Amino acid sequence: MSRTRTPVVAGWFTGDGERFRLLGTRCSACGAVFFPREDTYCRNPGCTGGELEEVPLSRRGRVWSYTDSRYRPPSPYVTDPELPWKPYALIAVELEAERMVVLGQAAPGISVAELAVGMEVEVVPGVLHEDAETTWTTWHWRPTGVRG
Repeated sequence: MSRTRTPVVAGWFTGDGERFRLLGTRCSACGAVFFPREDTYCRNPGCTGGELEEVPLSRRGRVWSYTDSRYRPPSPYVTDPELPWKPYALIAVELEAERMVVLGQAAPGISVAELAVGMEVEVVPGVLHEDAETTWTTWHWRPTGVRG
């Protein structure tokens, strides 16, 4: 049986492989870019408001900060309680063009020991969870030059 691939949050990312991108929105009046996306109003307090358009965000950025998750997070995060907990790295990345910080998990196999502030990383497609019917997709950060 084939699983349906479903984004964890619809409209936050698109594509696959080299075409994979996070999606934000940009205000036509002030140029502010938002992620998570904003579809209702410009969140810039100094802006009188403008049309919000969807924009693909930079695929690359630099590690701003990082840490590891050493505990099983509470619901609604999905984990199998029958399996032992495996820590994973969380990375805050300053996007190359937008100069905004976006949080996400490191790609599988990347630990905090392999990360450094200022290191270049790229956004790649990832899997958050799989069940019998669905593969829940998300994004991960991977150091550039690392393939996997």
